[in-house]
Amino acid sequence: MNEKETDAETAVTEFLTAADAAYEDYEKGYADADATLRQLESAIDDLRAAVEE
Repeated sequence: MNEKETDAETAVTEFLTAADAAYEDYEKGYADADATLRQLESAIDDLRAAVEE
């Protein structure tokens, strides 16, 4: 496995962790739908940037 694949796998793991946390906060009532979408958009942007490096 090369370094690029490792970085991509790390980025995916970090995205999934952030997405799970956003959904959990929403389900518990800690965040509304708009805040949850902003969290997911941020996580998607981070994932995209990491994969495009």
